[in-house]
Amino acid sequence: MGELGEFGLIRELTSRITPTPAVRIGPGDDAAVVAAPDRRVVASTDLLLEGRHFRRDWSTAYDVGRKAAAQNLADIAAMGAEPTALLLGLVLPAELPATWPTELMDGLHDECQVAGAAVVGGDVVRGETITVAITALGDLHGREPVTRSGARPGDTVAVTGWLGWSAAGHSVLARGFRSPRAFVEAHRRPEPPYHAGPAAAELGATAMTDVSDGLIADLGHIAEASKVRIDIRSSALDVPVQMSDIGQAVGIDPLQWVLTGGEDHAIVATFPADAKLPARWRRIGEVLHPSAAPQVTVDGAPWDRAGGWDHFGD
Repeated sequence: MGELGEFGLIRELTSRITPTPAVRIGPGDDAAVVAAPDRRVVASTDLLLEGRHFRRDWSTAYDVGRKAAAQNLADIAAMGAEPTALLLGLVLPAELPATWPTELMDGLHDECQVAGAAVVGGDVVRGETITVAITALGDLHGREPVTRSGARPGDTVAVTGWLGWSAAGHSVLARGFRSPRAFVEAHRRPEPPYHAGPAAAELGATAMTDVSDGLIADLGHIAEASKVRIDIRSSALDVPVQMSDIGQAVGIDPLQWVLTGGEDHAIVATFPADAKLPARWRRIGEVLHPSAAPQVTVDGAPWDRAGGWDHFGD
């Protein structure tokens, strides 16, 4: 990086960008211009810090790029919007090989293509710890945003996407293994169901979020915002046989991963009970009147184990 320099790096990164029809002005000016036909812009931002969110001995730069884009674009989809653009901020050590940020950009670009978005600009700074800062934008296309505060007693709770796969993959990697590969790859490169967010809005979703910190934790945000109790049926959750095998090998109940493991970025939403949901949606619980404070319960009882990720928790 020290030999390539700031402007050399910017040339390398921007050469890997492919615009979309929404991009009116891309990198090269003081700011990008992105079309917003809806006249409202959905925006989200996130950080990935080396040693906290990724390890270079576990993930390639390309993996980190895919993951960084996915976790931000999933937030856009979880509002019922379609992703349009992504901005990148990079902090890089001078001694870092110049191939690392270019491979990161390749990962960002490829994940954006999956979601229908484009990288439109950013900034690079020299620093001691690799930090990836992402801002994602999206368009509602005339729909109302689906927030966390709309769940009502009587609604059904449904999820689409994987649950617990990333956490299981993390446990495998933490023990020095690289297989089963499907779970390791789920941790390195989550695959959010981007289409499901806007589709859920069209299906009448009353509240929605992506599962970034764990199913219980993220449904807890909906319960708190909507002032309701959400009860999850453990029998309705999918625990693949291979996940159970991993759990047995490492001494962890796989249900713990499904309920509290984050970074799969599945989409979980509440719908009116009579909503006709496609097969890809799995009904896993219901919204109830709060018996006391808003909360999430499992099979009618409070979850008494760890309940999801908290950056400033224990």
